[in-house]
Amino acid sequence: MKIEHIALWTTDLEKMKDFYVKYFGATANDLYENKTKGFTSYFLSFENGARLEIMSRTDVTGKNLGENLGWAHIAVSTGTKEMVDELTEKLRKDGFKVAGEARTTGDGYYESVVLDPEGNRIEITC
Repeated sequence: MKIEHIALWTTDLEKMKDFYVKYFGATANDLYENKTKGFTSYFLSFENGARLEIMSRTDVTGKNLGENLGWAHIAVSTGTKEMVDELTEKLRKDGFKVAGEARTTGDGYYESVVLDPEGNRIEITC
């Protein structure tokens, strides 16, 4: 078995699509829209076959701030420490919050943590 995709609710579908395309090399499908349900979504595909569905629905508007039970983050592997550092700095320069500076963790990962436009945590690893 494999995970087919992960889904993420968003309030600004286009902004989130553009973020993941620009910084993480995702490719977006055409916008899906169900006007009856007030639902729109994109599937974002990554080079290795992983997919992220970003979704918006008119009645899904709230978010808890900070850490919560449930999914904590997604991790994206760049392949090298240098690429982790470069992407982290590019995101910082472009105004995104770096929630965790690049470091080697106790379990051996070299990673940084950045927040996407809506505050979702992304671990950038190698």
